Amino acid sequence: MTKNSTTSSPITGDVLVLGATGKTGRRVTRRLRDSGVRVRAASRSGEVTFDWTRPATWEPALAGASAVYLVPPDDPAPIKQFAADAVAAGVRRFVALSGHGIDHIAGDFGQGMAAGEAAVRDSGAEWTILRPNNFFQNFDEDLWHAPLLAGRLALPIGAVPEPFVSTEDIAEVAAAALTGDGHAGRVYVLSGPRGLTFAEAVATIAGASGRAIRYEELSPEAYRAELRAEGVPEAFVTALDTQFALHREGHSAEPGDGVRQALGRAPADLAPWARRIAATGVWSPPAG
Repeated sequence: MTKNSTTSSPITGDVLVLGATGKTGRRVTRRLRDSGVRVRAASRSGEVTFDWTRPATWEPALAGASAVYLVPPDDPAPIKQFAADAVAAGVRRFVALSGHGIDHIAGDFGQGMAAGEAAVRDSGAEWTILRPNNFFQNFDEDLWHAPLLAGRLALPIGAVPEPFVSTEDIAEVAAAALTGDGHAGRVYVLSGPRGLTFAEAVATIAGASGRAIRYEELSPEAYRAELRAEGVPEAFVTALDTQFALHREGHSAEPGDGVRQALGRAPADLAPWARRIAATGVWSPPAG
């Protein structure tokens, strides 16, 4: 079998899920376990200890695993060695999380994702790469949740559309690729069915929540100043600034059909999700 073959061999061992406490990792873990798959849920503080900066944690985490859901660190340095160690330990399949538009990364942003793609391609094992857009769940779990609660989301985005994707769709594709046939050598661009500007997305959430929430367009300079005033670490300021610069260039604006390719169905749409999530009160300020 060539390493980019679309014909897969059965996976019979455990699945090691890296980043298992994160937005995609915990959903991949749940889906696999609901299907009866043995999962090693790994993170720095998870069920299985795994730390990219502590190679001594790698071998115990890999014990008994034949497939890995690879969520790369920002630092690309350890990824190639980890992939080699994983194959030596018996891993025969990788599903690597990356990002839509990764081919156009600049500077330090995205280098971990790029290294993750390269490492699994060169590993000699089966590989599948997932390139998602921005997540629905950035609006309700972290990142933009607090600004929406405060009634204002301000970003340097412009009118470039973003086909937001649900992490539930990402997790379902990842689980299918980790355990099923026909996904080896595939690069799936995972997005929602249509592009929305951030202003349109915020208006959708405002309508679903029944609140006055506004989107405000900032210049990159004003956005960086706001982040620094809030005490955001400079490395994160730079990462967000670079990410939004790529977005403004339109590299992730076109919807991808990876969900349909992998699962044979349409991806989730933001509007029904927003109505469902708004009903939980997640965007309603605390009483009092």
